[in-house]
Amino acid sequence: MNLISIFDLTPAALDKILEQAHTLKRARRSGSKVSTELTGQILALIFEKPSTRTRVSFEVAMRELGGEVLSLNASELQLGRGERVQETAKVLSSYVDAVMIRAYQHATVEEFAQYAAIPVINGLTDFEHPCQIIADLMTIQEYKQRLQGVTVAWFGDGNNVCNSLIGGAALAGMAVRVACPAGYEPAAAIVEKARSMGCDVRLTRSPEEAATDADVLYTDVWVSMGDEAEREQRLRDLKNYQVNEALVARAKADALVMHCMPVHIGEEMTEGVLYSANSVIFEEAENRLHAQKALLSYLFSVQD
Repeated sequence: MNLISIFDLTPAALDKILEQAHTLKRARRSGSKVSTELTGQILALIFEKPSTRTRVSFEVAMRELGGEVLSLNASELQLGRGERVQETAKVLSSYVDAVMIRAYQHATVEEFAQYAAIPVINGLTDFEHPCQIIADLMTIQEYKQRLQGVTVAWFGDGNNVCNSLIGGAALAGMAVRVACPAGYEPAAAIVEKARSMGCDVRLTRSPEEAATDADVLYTDVWVSMGDEAEREQRLRDLKNYQVNEALVARAKADALVMHCMPVHIGEEMTEGVLYSANSVIFEEAENRLHAQKALLSYLFSVQD
C-alpha cells in the first residue's frame, strides 16, 4: 500500500492510524520511546525540497520503531543527472523496504509509486501533503475529543495542505470552509471528490464568514517553496486573509489555531495568535512524529 493522496486511506484505516498515534504518544511520554516493531526494515527518505518537520519526524519515527533510515538529497542521486524516475524506483525497491519522497511535482511521486515494488509515501508535493493532515486530525481529535461534526476554516492560499485537509475532512466527517481570493482556490477535483463523499465544503471570499463560529482556524505560508518569484503579488493578494486576533474573536471561544509551519510572522499570522491560548501549533508539530510512527506501523503491517 502507498500513501500518495489522503484519499488512499479509507475512514477505517484513518481511524486505525489515529488510534495508534495516540497510543504511541502516550507510550513515549511515559518513557517507552523505542520498540522493535520494524527491526530489520529500512526507510529511504528522498528530498527535492528542504525540510525540518518531515525529515526529523520520519527519521526519529523509523528509529524509534527499531528500523533504519537513509536520508537522500535528490541532487545527490542519479535523478539529479537525468536518470528517469522509473529506473530509480525499480533499483531502490531492491535495496530498501519503503520510500518517502518530498518532491516539487506530484507526478514525480505518482510515477515513483507506479514502478516501485515497496510502499511509497508522499512527504509533500505541490498538490498534497497527506502526512501533515494525519497529524492535524490527531491534534484536533486530541483537543476536541472528536472529529465528526467539527468545522475547520482555512484562510489564504488553497494549496497542497488545503487540498489534503479537505480530503481528510471528508474521511473524518468534518466540515470545511475555505476563505481565499480568486485564483487561489483549492483543486476543483479535490473539492468535488470530498463533496461526493458527503463533506460540507464551502468556498468564500470572506475570511470573516469562514471564521464565524468555527472550531478550528488553519492557515499556511502565503509563499510556498517554488512560488518565490510571485512573492510580491501573493502578499498583495492574500493580505486580507491574515489569521489575527480580530479573526480569532469571530470563532468559537475554544477554537483551535493551527499552522503546519514554518510561520511567517506578520504575514499569514500574527505573533499574538501564534502564542495565544487558542494556538496548538507546537503540539501539532510534535504530533507529526507520533502520526508518522503510526503511519509507518500501518503501512508495513498491511504489506504482510
